Amino acid sequence: MAWPLGALPVQRLPSKVCTCRRSRTPGARVVVLARRAQRLSDLVARIEKNGGRPLALAVDVADAVAVQSAADQVAAELGGADLLFNNAGVMLFNPAEAPAVGSWQREIDINVKGLANVVVAFTPQLVRAAAEREVADLINTSSVAAQSVLPAFAVYAGTKAYVSHLSRNLRAELGAKEVRVSVIEPGLVDTELQNHVGSDEVRAALKGAKQMLEWLTPQDIAETVGFVASLPPRVNLPHITVMPTGRPA
Repeated sequence: MAWPLGALPVQRLPSKVCTCRRSRTPGARVVVLARRAQRLSDLVARIEKNGGRPLALAVDVADAVAVQSAADQVAAELGGADLLFNNAGVMLFNPAEAPAVGSWQREIDINVKGLANVVVAFTPQLVRAAAEREVADLINTSSVAAQSVLPAFAVYAGTKAYVSHLSRNLRAELGAKEVRVSVIEPGLVDTELQNHVGSDEVRAALKGAKQMLEWLTPQDIAETVGFVASLPPRVNLPHITVMPTGRPA
């Protein structure tokens, strides 16, 4: 089974969903949803350079109507999705006693509502694909923060705990319909996510951590997604933690 998603540095886009129509021949179609049109254009150019045929849609995942419209377009143009990689997210510095104005709401809008909007819009396509092809995949990106205590990042950690627990419950519903649900909880990944935390002190600490430890790369996560989706239909990895080798916890 050949499909191009595993070769893409997909986490370079902070707010996006990738759907890949699984094919048993090379040339599977990739759909990329993201809020920023310019970043989409850059990603499309990279995919096309590698021989892919992407469909790029500028969508804010927090907008349920826009997400449903995008899902309808995918169904109309490509026949629907059989793999959904749900990767939208934002991480903001938010001390409980002095949160930045609107920042808690932004994390909830993107990390919780955005993910739910995409799941609701694309799940019917996944169920149909599984009925036709014996398997479909829903893969959600969470974080090790879902299982940790992170002072000043309580809302972020809470939103990721939501993603992980939602995934477990979705698997209980969809597994019987041959839709495999997996949640990936990465540790430190070198993406632009850290650039937007909203605290110079935290950014400096993260920069120091990069000098002491080799972080994961977006490619590492993309290859993990590819591995999960390439397994035989009878095999489902519900919960995957991906950590830098040198980080103990």
